[in-house]
Amino acid sequence: MATDQKIEKEITVEEKLTALYDLQKVVSKIDEIKILRGELPLEVQDLEDEIIGLTTRLENFGKEIENIDATITSKKVEISEAQTKIERYKEQQDNVRNNREYDNLSKEIEYQSLEIELCEKRIREFSALKESKIAEQKSTTEQLAERKLDLDQKKGELNEIVSETKQEEERLREQAKQIESLIEPRLLTAFKRIRKNARNGLAVVYVQRDACGGCFNKIPAQRQLDIRLRKKIIVCEYCGRILVDPELAGVVPTAE
Repeated sequence: MATDQKIEKEITVEEKLTALYDLQKVVSKIDEIKILRGELPLEVQDLEDEIIGLTTRLENFGKEIENIDATITSKKVEISEAQTKIERYKEQQDNVRNNREYDNLSKEIEYQSLEIELCEKRIREFSALKESKIAEQKSTTEQLAERKLDLDQKKGELNEIVSETKQEEERLREQAKQIESLIEPRLLTAFKRIRKNARNGLAVVYVQRDACGGCFNKIPAQRQLDIRLRKKIIVCEYCGRILVDPELAGVVPTAE
């Protein structure tokens, strides 16, 4: 425990600031790699989701067409049954004993004829619906094929970029871990929080032209002196970023 306390005391504010700025440089390089990949990962995900949706739609079309075919077959069976009844009723009319029986059979024949007309109408409607579904199915199949080609292309582009940058990104992430181990947890948590809220991912910036290198608001002279002394962690009062002096950042001031 005593040894740990001694090591912690030896870590100066200047060393903490240096570690924070070094970490910022490394994670900024990782950000650049992500920017290089651009929107490709999101585009790949969107295409994969769209393909799943189109595949599900095609499956539904298949089921709908099967149901329509089953309905059409059912209506054809009804027509056949009605025709059989009509033939039977006509045969019975030849053997009736009175007009009443003949009229009753005539009504049955008329009813079955209407049933046939209704079934034929339903068959025409369902046949038209089937044609419409088949057309939609064909269009969706073509759309799915196009999306699969797009996905293959986007995946190829992404894989190419990833393969080119993977080794560099892994090296940078390992470097970031090493630097993080030098920074106390509370300060590291603050760094990550500031970085998350910053629009450009910059949590640590150096003073540029008497202003914050993140939000470019002017920094009072006394505060700039405190930053140069490196005796305490100082944050921008406007944007909350951690401030370091240009010399610590390795920036050589240019003559005005």
